[in-house]
Amino acid sequence: MQAVFITGHGGNEVVAVGERPRPVRGPGEVLVRLQAATLNQVDLYMRDSGAGITHRLPQIMGLDGAGIVEEVDGDEPLLAPGQQVVLHPGIACGRCEFCQRGQGVLCTAIQYLGEHRDGTLAEYVSVPARNVFPMPAHLSHAEAAALGVNHLTAWRMLFNKAQIKPWETVLIFGIGGGVSLAALQLARLAGARVIVTSRTDAKLQRALQMGADHAIDSATRDVAKEVMALTGGRGVDVVIENVGAAVWSSAMKSLVRGGRLVTCGATSGDQPPADLRRIFIRQLQILGSTLGDLDEFAALLSLVRRTGLRPVIDAAFPMAEAHAALDRLGAADRFGKVAITISDGAR
Repeated sequence: MQAVFITGHGGNEVVAVGERPRPVRGPGEVLVRLQAATLNQVDLYMRDSGAGITHRLPQIMGLDGAGIVEEVDGDEPLLAPGQQVVLHPGIACGRCEFCQRGQGVLCTAIQYLGEHRDGTLAEYVSVPARNVFPMPAHLSHAEAAALGVNHLTAWRMLFNKAQIKPWETVLIFGIGGGVSLAALQLARLAGARVIVTSRTDAKLQRALQMGADHAIDSATRDVAKEVMALTGGRGVDVVIENVGAAVWSSAMKSLVRGGRLVTCGATSGDQPPADLRRIFIRQLQILGSTLGDLDEFAALLSLVRRTGLRPVIDAAFPMAEAHAALDRLGAADRFGKVAITISDGAR
């Protein structure tokens, strides 16, 4: 089968497009003929170094994906050949203490597609049936694929960790990235007031068109001061961020007393000043979050079906242009997900 895979670590020179063995479906697994996938920051990380992530080379890239059921056990009650499906990318062991209490995302032996095992930038992938969900009918394959990482991550951050309420105000850093855009869409559906930041005016204007209540140019304005002005000196209830060190101080200063900061990344550095006095005096909550559980994905998909939500796709590339797609993922003006179309028949 055709696939996009890394043969080493470095730049695009280690990313190959070519033949890899088609996966053999095991008992309890579903073989999916992939139609589309979207890129995530971890794809760049795996290409660049993959440090700290146990993997073997060559490694097929890609975390999320959507496609068509090719093969499935005959007694599988929820899935059938020819069905349009979307994937949850975390393969939990099912036996550790966290899996036993229904928290597979905390599994001590979890394996992620495209990280610990071959991923979704391929014509086929085989995963446990529990990781395969019916695809919302109104979405394209690329839009559906985008739900598996960015929207699921934002869902857990907002509803599990922050436990956002309709009357609260949320500050989202770095609008334009996949998780940040997903958080904007979901927070608006929850009824919250949303403030976004970016260093690019065009992104701020698009976010306002999508329903953001206020937009702050972080290149020219002091974010914390702007937030205080917008909230009457109170601060926001929730901060959603995946930038790390570069925005940490502003994020902490923007929170109301007892506010919650939820983080899922550190693209600008993972060693920000702790500001411990502010944390304990103002009784702030700092919450880490990654991806989401299977039941959270099911709830997200239900919401998408009810509301007609559509992830934002910045650009789509065929597999043969994987290098251009990876370059686009790192582009400063990117707004939304970068998709890879795997089949000519993809919706």
